[in-house]
Amino acid sequence: MKKIIIINGPNLNLLGKREPNIYGSLTFVEFFDTVKEKYPNVALEHFQSNIEGEIIDKIQSCGFNYDGIILNAAAYTHTSVGIGDAVKAIETPVVEVHISNTFSREEFRHQSFIAPNAKGVVLGFGLQSYELAIQSFL
Repeated sequence: MKKIIIINGPNLNLLGKREPNIYGSLTFVEFFDTVKEKYPNVALEHFQSNIEGEIIDKIQSCGFNYDGIILNAAAYTHTSVGIGDAVKAIETPVVEVHISNTFSREEFRHQSFIAPNAKGVVLGFGLQSYELAIQSFL
């Protein structure tokens, strides 16, 4: 059984409430429950933090004993050298995920400190981006 964790960064705890025109009206937990049902042969977990250091700690703690990490570092994608370095330092492959198409948004969102060390990047497909990332590990 594959062991995959989804790590979400700042403000993603507000999914379902935050800018539904961009992020949709479903909470992450509602979405996650449907994905767990769809992939019963995958050990799926999720973690969310608004704190950069906690995200780095989680990447490091999962980075040598999971089959995959799906990382939506949200705004930290574009600002955190530390999260980028954590992805570079581990053995577990990481897929960077974004709900929105970051390239259709503000220019600062066009830079990623994660992508250069990620297995791949999925963005712009709404919450479906997470499922596409799961499929990349199967």
